[in-house]
Amino acid sequence: MKKKKLNLRVLLTYGILAAVCVLVFVLIETGVASRQFKSLVVPLCVNMMLALSLNLIVGFLGELTLGHAGFMSVGAYAGCLLSVYLEGTMPMALRLPLVMLFGGLVAALFGLVIGIPVLRLKGDYLAIVTLAFGEIIRSIILNLDFTGGAAGINNVPRDIYRGSNYLIAFVLVFITLIVITNLVYSKQGRAITAIRDNRIAAESIGINITYYKLLAFVIAAFFAGVAGVLYGHNIGQLDANKFDYNRSIEILVIVVLGGMGSIPGSLIAAGLITVIPEVLRTFSDYRLLVYAIVLIAVMIINASPRMQALRARFSVRRLWKLIRGRRRKKEA
Repeated sequence: MKKKKLNLRVLLTYGILAAVCVLVFVLIETGVASRQFKSLVVPLCVNMMLALSLNLIVGFLGELTLGHAGFMSVGAYAGCLLSVYLEGTMPMALRLPLVMLFGGLVAALFGLVIGIPVLRLKGDYLAIVTLAFGEIIRSIILNLDFTGGAAGINNVPRDIYRGSNYLIAFVLVFITLIVITNLVYSKQGRAITAIRDNRIAAESIGINITYYKLLAFVIAAFFAGVAGVLYGHNIGQLDANKFDYNRSIEILVIVVLGGMGSIPGSLIAAGLITVIPEVLRTFSDYRLLVYAIVLIAVMIINASPRMQALRARFSVRRLWKLIRGRRRKKEA
């Protein structure tokens, strides 16, 4: 019975996200959507991918990491540099998946190399060390010649999109969502959540703690790298300073706001964090102050007992129970 409820929740998440994507597609293709609306679609998808991948570590594994922007930057530079090199020598249909895969694999490799020594730590120590690694990666990129140094990369080809960037972003979000949800509800996912709930008990029943922690870390780094490649090709340039610790904190805020361990919550929170700053542009100089106040208010309301009770009251599980109860009454 529990498996059916989980499947219903996942399918409902897929369905709602698909409906939203279709609605956005119709609005853009019919010309109803404004230019500002169009410009937010790809950044929103990037934030969704980052939130889903970080939620795998913070929400399901239970480890606090603050270096997610570092993996995003590694993937972005690796994929975009390869795209610049292959421009004019390979058609778009081949170049696009290749650079995306390459950026993700390079980020995953960095996740593996960094994760082996780092994941022995936990709590605040892990957060501080991953934050330091993120800053080290950014500093190295700023001092390398082939990455453009402080000037960054300004010739990232955008011809692979030509107006269809949001469609590619939709596909990548769905791939990320499918992989993360299938992992979470698989045998490996149950092992990861067992480590989060009680590490000693998980180890006592034979769960390889190191393996599953590295698995979550590498997969999260992979999708962060793919999101970085998408980000770089969407704006046509890269600046290492855009991947500082503030970016990592922003991704963590999305995960916490949506609820750690909640996949639909990460998607919704990514939308809020992406849209709110643009809505508050009318406040001009006070935009960041108002944004901070709104964010604090939303966090407090989201964590309140009344809001949690309200979410439980209108949850998918409660709705499913209500539907089954009515069916049983009709059958009786």
